[in-house]
Amino acid sequence: MVKQSRETSSAPRGGDTVTTKLLRIAAKARQERQLKFINLYHLMNEELLLMCFQRLSADKAAGIDEVTKEQYAEELEAKLQELVSRLHQMAYRPQPVRRVYIPKAGSDKQRPLGIPCLEDKLVQSALARILEAIYEPDFIENSFGFRSGRSCHDALRELSQTVEWEGTNYIAEADIKGFFDSVTHEWMMKMLSHRIADQRVLRLVKRFLKSGVIEQGEKIVSAEGVPQGGSISPILANVYLHYALDLWFEKVYRQSCKGKAKLIRYADDFVVCFQHREDAMRFPTALTERLAKFGLEVEPSKTKVLEFGRDAARQARGRGERPGTFDFLGFTHYCSRTKDGSRFRMKRVTSRKKFRVKLASLKQWLKQTRTMPTRWILAQVGRKLLGHYAYYGVTDNHRGLVRFYRAATRLLYKWLNRRSQRRSYWWAEFRVLLQRLPLPLPRVRVHLFYRTENGYLGSRVR
Repeated sequence: MVKQSRETSSAPRGGDTVTTKLLRIAAKARQERQLKFINLYHLMNEELLLMCFQRLSADKAAGIDEVTKEQYAEELEAKLQELVSRLHQMAYRPQPVRRVYIPKAGSDKQRPLGIPCLEDKLVQSALARILEAIYEPDFIENSFGFRSGRSCHDALRELSQTVEWEGTNYIAEADIKGFFDSVTHEWMMKMLSHRIADQRVLRLVKRFLKSGVIEQGEKIVSAEGVPQGGSISPILANVYLHYALDLWFEKVYRQSCKGKAKLIRYADDFVVCFQHREDAMRFPTALTERLAKFGLEVEPSKTKVLEFGRDAARQARGRGERPGTFDFLGFTHYCSRTKDGSRFRMKRVTSRKKFRVKLASLKQWLKQTRTMPTRWILAQVGRKLLGHYAYYGVTDNHRGLVRFYRAATRLLYKWLNRRSQRRSYWWAEFRVLLQRLPLPLPRVRVHLFYRTENGYLGSRVR
């Protein structure tokens, strides 16, 4: 029999704050994995909404009602009181998301972007906080996307640890086709009801799923997809993949493997490390069958199994071949050795695709802003380089950073010389400019390994 919890009673308990109540929910969820929470909706109060409002970015685009954070802040207390009243009378109805398309750098395609109204962003943020408190303890250890205290770099650390020290010989990489647009609402609600018995919370989530989008003045409502661009989509995506993929892999597929197997996921991007070939080769078929049950489809062109690891590198060299590579989180991972050649190392470099996309984005920006003052342009390019280094500046990728720095410098030189019909700089003059207004130099900023007492390098982060 499934337990139900009234731990979050609406009656005040010694003046507990919403934060304290959320922590109590998380502790309860961690202790009793079969527990259903039946009294959560009272947490949608002015205190939580105010906390979420303060965290909203002020410079984000407005939704279809064109209300900005600055405008909503006028008479904020009264507006929050009125919003809470509508919420608890179940009179609150989310507005459709405004869909816009932005150019995809490096291609002719466009990326759809959903922009919710500010009040909907606010309610979604509050609802997401409640859902996170319940589901965060349930998520598997190797799920990293959209989770507090977990980053892409943590996923890369875990991958390094697994490949180098846990007997990995094969890598399976897969791609879910249009994941965020393919989530089935019926399955989403069934998954949420495993832990939530408060019908008002479930009804509010369903209203967001059914709110639809406004595109070219026409409202479109679908039985599939989650509201991208909103605060609630990350947690809903994690819940969906937790039940559709993670639990199946941990409790069913991995248990059927002859050797070690580990799934490492960041949002809908994931790879699986296998010890034995048989386990790896049957995974794509099993994955396709599993995801199909939940309305998800694997992209065949982006799904493959390859030999990868210490033994794979040795066997490839014996055949006179180079071992294969795979892409994950914007990096191309390849087999290599430590600097002294004493042992196997998996290394990484910025993937060609991401390299081209980043350069294309910088080129487009320089083309649009080349008439601005030179000092301003160099300052902005410097910030963009620092942002690039912050993500791609990881262990072993210094040469990828250098390549990007040099390419960015050439682009800068090119577009500064296209501000008029007269050439602004020759290379010698341009170098003098960079000495006077230097750009930040490439530097590894994220170390994926730590040094142990005996001087040994490892990659375990926990």
